[in-house]
Amino acid sequence: MGTAEIDRERAAAFMDEMRIVLNHGMAATMIGLGHRVGLFDAMATFDGGGASVGQIAVAAELDERYVHEWLNTMTTAGVVVYDGRTDRYALPREHAAALTRAAGMANMASYAQYISMFGCVEDELVECFRNGGGIPYPAYERFHDVMAESSNMRFDALLVRVVLPMVPGLIDQLREGIHVADVACGQGHAINVMAKAFPNSTFVGIDFSDDALDRGRAEAAEWGLDNATFVSADAADLDQVDEYDFMTTFDAVHDQARPQAMVNAIHRALRPGSYWLCADIRASSHVGENMDHPMGTFMYAVSCQHCMSVSLAYDGEGLGAMWGVQRAKQMFADAGFSHIVVNTVDYDPTNNYYVCHKPV
Repeated sequence: MGTAEIDRERAAAFMDEMRIVLNHGMAATMIGLGHRVGLFDAMATFDGGGASVGQIAVAAELDERYVHEWLNTMTTAGVVVYDGRTDRYALPREHAAALTRAAGMANMASYAQYISMFGCVEDELVECFRNGGGIPYPAYERFHDVMAESSNMRFDALLVRVVLPMVPGLIDQLREGIHVADVACGQGHAINVMAKAFPNSTFVGIDFSDDALDRGRAEAAEWGLDNATFVSADAADLDQVDEYDFMTTFDAVHDQARPQAMVNAIHRALRPGSYWLCADIRASSHVGENMDHPMGTFMYAVSCQHCMSVSLAYDGEGLGAMWGVQRAKQMFADAGFSHIVVNTVDYDPTNNYYVCHKPV
């Protein structure tokens, strides 16, 4: 640091902010851990009332000593309320509404898992910062599971009831019977949800991860679906022409090594007059317009540690999660989509829903 005088009040205030960041960061790792082992769900069974460490450990079927230390962390973080007179811990109902599996897509504890998950690739990220390149998908051991958990909550709550009706005339078409593809489908839950809701239509899930596709196939078999199939392919190399009546992608374009090639391939594969529904991160393409984004820091960090990095690992463009609405609309127009409508859902602050029309 130079010899120039600094504003000591400003420096002290920033130091306080950094302590808050560090405390919140560690709290987030423990929130994700508590989600994984079911502690929030166990505490919710007491319906906002207090319970002893032993009672909570028994309810969660976990080791009491670890539960005690976790509870103290959550207490100092303001997540759990501690009563020193009775030595009991409580999860208020208002907190349970944002931390338990019963909360569905409002469960913020599920998203906390990303923070610890990315810790497993920190050494590889250090090398990327120094030498460039990226980190391939297989290095992220739990990514598909964590991503599927958060996505599936959204699909179950919104896909059929809220999202699909954004596309003009689509629900009637699905009821009558059309051919649908979900590109970069991951574990395929969206395909299976749609296939279950619309048995007269046929659905194809496309992804290059065989492990993820096997999960989709297993779920389809469990649900008894005979109108859902899964195909291994690179989204940028699809060679179908005028094949599908409707196509979807969910938080997938920004991860691709060749995103423009993927969008071009989707345009080719759609029949003229049909629609592509693209859900992707709600943001501006300009960082200065994302200062008030409710998950801005989180999403830029996820992008750096995963979305951008996996693209670069495959000699890709490294588009990143926060590519933003301006760049998305330009990319879609360059592919040939003539009419692009951007929809949002109040209780899904994460995504934009782009309804893109292929002209006749």
